[in-house]
Amino acid sequence: MTRRPMVAGNWKMNMDTTQAVNLSQMISDRYENDMDEADVVLCPPFIDLKSVRNVLEFDHSKIMLGAQNVYQLMPEGTAAATGEISVEMLANVGCDYCIIGHSERRQYFAETDETVNKKVHSAFAHGLIPIICVGETLAQREEGITRALVEGQTKAALKGLPVDDVKKCILAYEPIWAIGTGKTATSGDANEVIGYIRNTVNELYGREAADAIRIQYGGSMKPANAAELMAMPEIDGGLIGGASLKAKDFSEIVRY
Repeated sequence: MTRRPMVAGNWKMNMDTTQAVNLSQMISDRYENDMDEADVVLCPPFIDLKSVRNVLEFDHSKIMLGAQNVYQLMPEGTAAATGEISVEMLANVGCDYCIIGHSERRQYFAETDETVNKKVHSAFAHGLIPIICVGETLAQREEGITRALVEGQTKAALKGLPVDDVKKCILAYEPIWAIGTGKTATSGDANEVIGYIRNTVNELYGREAADAIRIQYGGSMKPANAAELMAMPEIDGGLIGGASLKAKDFSEIVRY
C-alpha cells in the first residue's frame, strides 16, 4: 500500500509573531507543484497559530496547521486550568493536527502514557488529528529495551480508539538521544523500529490499519540525510525540529 508522506515542522519555543509570519510565508512561497507529493504541517507556538493560519489562508495554501500540545480536559469538561489551551480552542483557531506526547513533554512536563491517550481521544472528539510521539532514551536503547518500549507506548496511546481513527493517526518515532544532538539513527535502525511500531498496530487493529497509518521519523532529520531516511519502506515522512526553522532546509526535506 502506498502511503502519502507527511512532513511536519515542530518550531518548538521559537519564533515571535513577526518571525512566524515571515517563516510561514517563505515556506508557503516554496510550496510549489514539485513539493505537492507530501502533506505539510506547520506547528508553531500557541501565540503564532492565528498569524500562521492567516498566511496560509491568504495564500490558499495546502499547508496545514498543527499545535505542539493540548490540555487534557477533565471528564466533566471543567475549564479551570490556568495557562492551558483546550482542543476546542485549537480547532477554533484553525488547527488540523496536534503533536501529542513529544519526548520533551514527557521528560520535562510529566506527560505519561495515560495523559497521552486522553489527549488523543480528546483530539479526535473535536476533529483534530494527533501526531503521537514515541521513542527511547539513550540509556533505554543501550539496555536493549527499545522494541518493548515503543510497542508499549504505541499500545497505550491507541488504547480504546476505533479502527477508523487509528488509520487517521500519525505516529512519530523520535529516538530521544537523537533530538537536538545532531545524532541520527541510521536509516536501517529507524526503519526497523518503525517496523516494530507498525507491527504493533497490526497486532491491535489488523493489517489494513497497519498499512494505512503513517509513521514519521523525528530525530535530527535534515536535508543531508532526508533522502536516505525517506527512502526506507516503513518511514512515511518526518517530524522536523531545527531544520523546520529554515525555509530552504525545510522545503528541501519536503521535496524528498
